[in-house]
Amino acid sequence: MSIDRGCRVTMHYALRLADGMEVDSSFGAGPLTFVMGDGTLDAGLELALYALRAGSRQTLTLMPGQAFGERREDAIQWMDLDAFPAGIAPEPGQIIGFTGPGGEELPGAVLEVGDRRVRVDFNHPLAGREIVFEVEILEVEYPPLNED
Repeated sequence: MSIDRGCRVTMHYALRLADGMEVDSSFGAGPLTFVMGDGTLDAGLELALYALRAGSRQTLTLMPGQAFGERREDAIQWMDLDAFPAGIAPEPGQIIGFTGPGGEELPGAVLEVGDRRVRVDFNHPLAGREIVFEVEILEVEYPPLNED
């Protein structure tokens, strides 16, 4: 069985930057199990898995924008210091969780702190980067057929 939308996939993976720096990996730890299309993986990473089968192992280089999107300047914003929750003193390099307009959690990286404003980057940390994506597919399960 090859991977398709709706399949339950169990796999090991590694994400590396072009210079070889490992960003995340399940090799040497427990594998990742998810359903294709459920939003667990970035859409660009999912696209690289279609048609693979249990036992497949591959390493792909994804160009900037193929995974995690392009970096967008409009995702870097100045925010009033009083918009931050009480007790949080933003510092450059800090990642803070914000609530988006639809109620979703949005992580933002603090770039700069001024007297009354804070510059926050809402781009994904891997946006606009070349990513090396290594996978080993352990199991592929199709959902049961509805017998109505």
